[in-house]
Amino acid sequence: MARVFYWVVKAILAPILHLVFRPWTEGADNVPRHGPAILAGNHLSFADHFFGPLQLRRKVISLGKSDYFTGRGVKGFFTRLFFSGVGTVPIDRSGGKASEAALRTGLRVLGEGNVLGIYPEGTRSPDGRLYKGKTGVARLALESRAPVIPWAMVNTFEMMPPGRPLPKLGIRPGVRFGKPLDFSRYYGMEDDRLVLRAVTDEIMYALMELSGQEYVDKYAASAKVEMERARRATAHH
Repeated sequence: MARVFYWVVKAILAPILHLVFRPWTEGADNVPRHGPAILAGNHLSFADHFFGPLQLRRKVISLGKSDYFTGRGVKGFFTRLFFSGVGTVPIDRSGGKASEAALRTGLRVLGEGNVLGIYPEGTRSPDGRLYKGKTGVARLALESRAPVIPWAMVNTFEMMPPGRPLPKLGIRPGVRFGKPLDFSRYYGMEDDRLVLRAVTDEIMYALMELSGQEYVDKYAASAKVEMERARRATAHH
């Protein structure tokens, strides 16, 4: 049912998005037509959920917190409907084993021969720059042995920055798919933290090259906390 619903939503939304925003895509042929693949993307905006997979003929499955699927009332219903429609699979992110649960779910998705979309930054960029990647993407790549395709969103931050409820018109969002990255030299080394960091950094470097973003060597979540503190300090003074 979820698979059918995804394509129904895409069939309805795609012509509207094309007409209104005229999105562009480069390198979609780099995504394999069959078999498992990991799309590792930068995360600039809520709009990434729409424009990232728009031009692909394969379904892109992403992982989302289970809270998206458990809300009550009208809002809960539409939230559940939306995330099902964009191909999100729920994971339980509460407790210390949250990252392990996400990893196992991701490996199951790939094991079924699907395309898994993942944002290594872990959250949306607070200022449009590219932040340090978390190593979960490296573990997925090494354990599944699936190819990793860098997946760069362009202009979605300018079109719909965090906090903006509706996208701006007149800005064309784009997506660039890079050449598949080969990490076969590291297979069997998924428990080595230095290897996981090296693989993750290589993915983030490819994303930086594709997107043209400035890279910041810190986690986006930490940057958000620092920005909020600075904002509060300024408001206090």
